[in-house]
Amino acid sequence: MIELDKKIVSFPPVLPDEPRVLILGSMPSVKSLEEQKYYGNPRNHFWPILFALFQENKIDNYDDRIDFVKKHGIALWDAIAACYREGSLDSSIKDAEANDIAGLLERYPTIRFIGCNGTKAFDTFKKHFDFTQFPDVHVKKLPSTSPIPGRFTKTFDEKVESWSIILKFIPPQTSGGQRK
Repeated sequence: MIELDKKIVSFPPVLPDEPRVLILGSMPSVKSLEEQKYYGNPRNHFWPILFALFQENKIDNYDDRIDFVKKHGIALWDAIAACYREGSLDSSIKDAEANDIAGLLERYPTIRFIGCNGTKAFDTFKKHFDFTQFPDVHVKKLPSTSPIPGRFTKTFDEKVESWSIILKFIPPQTSGGQRK
């Protein structure tokens, strides 16, 4: 368990050469931090949602998962760079410091969509980001992929439907899985 008096730090971004979509989480869970893997809790719906969107078979190896998102032009990062938190609940986050999303968008002008994975990621992003600075970048709050039920919990299929918006911003792949 992470101690409340110890600052926790998110991971560096996962970046393909020319990302089209940026998925922002809030802060990795305790399990993800222990594993040093984005969405490292096996109960989290993130990876199964992406596999469903791209009609791909489940990939178990983490490095292969990272190659999978890069192949599809998807970057991963967190809205929060560092914070204090006991446990994994977003509601327990204290003293959040935001990542430099604007700087990332300046370095990667190919990003056209930011999907915020849940309310905390979206609220943190809104608090620290000037939307008018990047008018060509679309931003949407997506249902959380967390395994912890929230007030607005959706079924897996409902989450897949909501997350399918990212497909509009990703060019069809010439190799690999089918597209819906």
